[in-house]
Amino acid sequence: MAFVVNGNEYNLAYYLTDGIYPKWATFIQSISLSQDEKASLFATNQEACRKDVERAFGVLQARFAIVKHPALIWDKIKIENIMRACIILHNMIVEDERDGYTQYDVSDFAHPESASSSQVDFTYSTDMPSNLGNMMATRTRLRDRTKHEHLKADLVEHIWQKFGPIQA
Repeated sequence: MAFVVNGNEYNLAYYLTDGIYPKWATFIQSISLSQDEKASLFATNQEACRKDVERAFGVLQARFAIVKHPALIWDKIKIENIMRACIILHNMIVEDERDGYTQYDVSDFAHPESASSSQVDFTYSTDMPSNLGNMMATRTRLRDRTKHEHLKADLVEHIWQKFGPIQA
């Protein structure tokens, strides 16, 4: 899964986290002591997005007991199937509930290519390295602190370019 941020290509997905996680290429923490406007804007946006994700998981945990408990004994395929089933069921329930109390034509507000804001969509990979050498290489890539710093700087700049003050 490759993506481009601020003109630079990255090949690992990243997760929005709080300060307790290590500075690895796949964990992006907020900036606790923002030194400038760019860092402050990034921190505000990162924290808002992270809270949205936590809220989505909270909704799933409240609705489905199977999501609430540790899944360490299951293999990744089973976890993936369970999560997909819960997300699909949740989205079906949301649609059913929405249809029951909507008094206006929502098609005026809907974007055909986007899902409802209350629906949850997760994409993740369950690919496993085939040997120890691949596992060690993957571990090294995940723990790359330099990649972490580059991605974070690129995300700060991207957020600034997208949401920062309008230049005259």
